[in-house]
Amino acid sequence: MEIAILIPCYNEEQTIGEVIKDFKKELPGATIYVYDNNSADNTSKVAEEHGAIVKKEWRQGKGNVVRSMFREIDADCYVMVDGDQTYPASFVHQLIDPIKDGYANMVIGDRLSNGTYTEENKRPFHNFGNTLVKGLINFLYKSELNDIMTGYRAFDRLFVKSMPVMSPGFEIETEMSIHALDKRLAIKEIAIDYRDRPEGSESKLNTLSDGFKVLNKIFTLFKEYKPMLFFAIWALLFMILGLASGIPVITEFAVTGEVDKIPSAILAVGLVLLSVVSLTCGLILDTVATSHKKQFELELNKISNEGKYE
Repeated sequence: MEIAILIPCYNEEQTIGEVIKDFKKELPGATIYVYDNNSADNTSKVAEEHGAIVKKEWRQGKGNVVRSMFREIDADCYVMVDGDQTYPASFVHQLIDPIKDGYANMVIGDRLSNGTYTEENKRPFHNFGNTLVKGLINFLYKSELNDIMTGYRAFDRLFVKSMPVMSPGFEIETEMSIHALDKRLAIKEIAIDYRDRPEGSESKLNTLSDGFKVLNKIFTLFKEYKPMLFFAIWALLFMILGLASGIPVITEFAVTGEVDKIPSAILAVGLVLLSVVSLTCGLILDTVATSHKKQFELELNKISNEGKYE
């Protein structure tokens, strides 16, 4: 089995050498690719010195890097890991085994279950953010994933070549998880240890701005993947507000035979119309989404057959 180690990097001069060395030790037959995302330090030089194949991605953002990785690299098994030395290479065997055995399309390195992320991570609000994102996705997709935003994952060829990467930045892990859940791809979680960055190495993740982007990505993909539920919620909300505005008007007309609350009546009619329009949009877009899912299944068949015939 041809294994590709994919390492997106931005200013990881201090740690990338050790990451490459660790993975070479664990998987000496794997090909290691380092994608340098406009680093201002010697990330590329250090990576080349340690034997990695270095490629450049000029569009800034981790999602842009992953898009290029998935398009350009051909392998049977892919391992994606950050270049900041926070994920131990020793767990890579547990991550790739479900891919080798054929019962997972994506294997998630779960940092949260054993508590090491909570102990090691020193950045404020990150634990809260992980819990919030995990709770939202598990609620919306009726799943039981433990770690949505981990950067340590393994994929098979089917997942990589069928994943339409749309996120430009750190939302990419959330997009991968939602994509797998929505398309009913097989997911396996493996509990791993997490260690904080070594002293002097700085995280590129901005807690507030990137956290907002992640939440926005969840909202956007919810609308795209589950339009009936999304618009039904809005339809119900508008209908409740419409009834709240309209019942006093109806009551007044029933008692007096007149309508003095003209603005309330107009508001009520408008809200009810919005409710009907929202429900109609949901029905139409649900048909479109179902059609896309059927087309996606056909594309999966093509990719699967290509892999067999190669």
